[in-house]
Amino acid sequence: MELPKLNFADEYNFKFRKDKDKFFIHDPVRKSWLLLTPEEWVRQHWIHYFLFSKGFAASALITEQKIELNKTLKRIDLLVTLRTQPEILIECKAPQIRLTEKTFEQCARYNSVIHASKIILSNGLQHIYADYSENGYIFRPFSSDNINLSR
Repeated sequence: MELPKLNFADEYNFKFRKDKDKFFIHDPVRKSWLLLTPEEWVRQHWIHYFLFSKGFAASALITEQKIELNKTLKRIDLLVTLRTQPEILIECKAPQIRLTEKTFEQCARYNSVIHASKIILSNGLQHIYADYSENGYIFRPFSSDNINLSR
């Protein structure tokens, strides 16, 4: 199994399993084995980043939560909460997917329901970070310093 090296400063100790011809990765938040897709590879990097690099509790991370948007059910990839309030909405794309204005707009539409103060759009190789305010989104270079939240 050849997985692309993603753009994260830390290395993580992922757990893998193979069943027949499919690979699975263990999700420490859901405590279950998930089919290892390119998007899941990116999501697991973010989960491990928040758990092991930033020290968040698993209970602060919400994965694949259903939301209703324009009378259609959607799923968010990852939400980081702070004292149960939405703080960072993360939309994960497969590494081969280009991050464009259209992909950011998808994340912003999801955030119109979630109301997180920060958004990260990531394909694992590139990370787009934006703060949300009443004046709209303010884009900033992604940095670990942007993630320092008062817990």
